[in-house]
Amino acid sequence: MLKKRIIPCLDIQDGRTVKGVNFLGIKDAGDPVELARNYSAQGADELVFLDITATVEKRKTLVDLVVRIAREINIPFTVGGGIASVEQAYELLQAGADKITVNSAAVRQPSLIGALSERFGSQCVVVAVDTNWVDGEWMVFVKGGRKNTGLRTLDWCREIESLGAGEILLTTMTQDGTKAGFEIDITKAVSDAVGIPVIASGGAGKKEHFTEVFQKANADAALAASIFHFNEIPIPELKSFLKNQNIPIR
Repeated sequence: MLKKRIIPCLDIQDGRTVKGVNFLGIKDAGDPVELARNYSAQGADELVFLDITATVEKRKTLVDLVVRIAREINIPFTVGGGIASVEQAYELLQAGADKITVNSAAVRQPSLIGALSERFGSQCVVVAVDTNWVDGEWMVFVKGGRKNTGLRTLDWCREIESLGAGEILLTTMTQDGTKAGFEIDITKAVSDAVGIPVIASGGAGKKEHFTEVFQKANADAALAASIFHFNEIPIPELKSFLKNQNIPIR
């Protein structure tokens, strides 16, 4: 069995790490370079960097900040936010990213997924899916959770895989920042529907939530932000806990 991964996430706004609840109420969470350095030292398996307002502000991801972070870490580094072309992805990979993640641009132009996969390999391409519960269905949202695309989440995730993505980052907006636990049902449904790894995101608040999302939802990785940023759950402590639960962890 593949070992499960623990992934801190740096949501970036104006060059600072921030965190909100349900994609709203954004507050400062610290210096991203310092946080990244700490996570690498603590044994995080990967690091995700999301420039959360790049798409809305119609600008490119903060390349200089990516360079500074990449110099400080020795773990796989995924970068996203405002990426809309193969050229922009190449610039970020040259800046030190190991993988790139696309969201709004992939919905707008699904062929981008295949183009990225063909150029850099599927292992470099993560498609982020922000999902929210609307009228009894899980739907895909874009533009930082501001716009309902009308796409059903399971349908889009299957299409993402068929287009050549190597991984899905699934964030449930209902749980984001609440610390009430991951949304097990949709995470399991997506994990069962696709054959590529699924990273669960949104809702981590205690160690038991990670056990649930690995055991009940069959997620391949779990991503969290505020519990790590504010040192509520140190990563070594979380990994030790999960090993004691017989969950294969790195």
